[in-house]
Amino acid sequence: MREKKPRPRNNGEKNEAAPAGNRFSDAAAAGAKSSEPDALTDTGDTIVPLTGVRRAIAANMLRSKHDIPHAWTMVEVDVTNLVNYRNQIKQAFKQKEGYSLTYLPFFIKAIVASLKEFPRINATWAGDKIIEKKAVNISLAVATGEALYVPVIKAADEKSIKGLAQSIRDLALKTRENRLSPDDMHGGTFTVNNTGSFGSIQSQPIINYPQAAILSIESIVKRPVVINNMIAIRDMVNLCMSIDHRVLDGLVTGRFLARVKERLENISPENTPVY
Repeated sequence: MREKKPRPRNNGEKNEAAPAGNRFSDAAAAGAKSSEPDALTDTGDTIVPLTGVRRAIAANMLRSKHDIPHAWTMVEVDVTNLVNYRNQIKQAFKQKEGYSLTYLPFFIKAIVASLKEFPRINATWAGDKIIEKKAVNISLAVATGEALYVPVIKAADEKSIKGLAQSIRDLALKTRENRLSPDDMHGGTFTVNNTGSFGSIQSQPIINYPQAAILSIESIVKRPVVINNMIAIRDMVNLCMSIDHRVLDGLVTGRFLARVKERLENISPENTPVY
């Protein structure tokens, strides 16, 4: 689904795995056929039969790349304030709620607020028209050993940081325990892919058809940055975004990413309450 450049994490914190990929119907799986010729095998080669889910994933990714003219862009974000804020509250949060507070809910909070401001990002191509979706439902890329899933946080724009954290945790547990229902994966309008959980610092995600865009959150790493003509060590992250160029162009995409960046760089207890 993406090309990644892995790099060890710097903070000692492991981002929560981004929930990723739809469970496709048996019909789609049955209809997915390999376009590659049979490969010649040598002694010692291992043949791995394709499962129905793997065939369906391949078909959906091919459809996305074939039907959607992808364009890609990236912004670099200084999330030092976010790192410091989370470090201050994470122990109290875990003691109260019983599970860890990761960075992902903060990123999603900034993303959904920006989607409300730029509804064209939260849209889909419909042949002779563009449909801007009223609902803001965030698909989360989550991979298991063999399959790829994209469970959905419904009405993500109405949830607090704590509410988003709870939804992420619930969907991750359902994915690992194979308890996802069709409703859990229906209705996504924009996909967030947490590639940083694997140590990636840059990627080019494939759009989750038929959505118009997908955003990958890369690893948070400490880097030297020039501030006021002085070098400082800051916590930096890359946000990588693929767009459907039929629906979106560089102007609105750039403005959207600039607002996400602005929100993340200015996070504080005063403007980003957890509850």
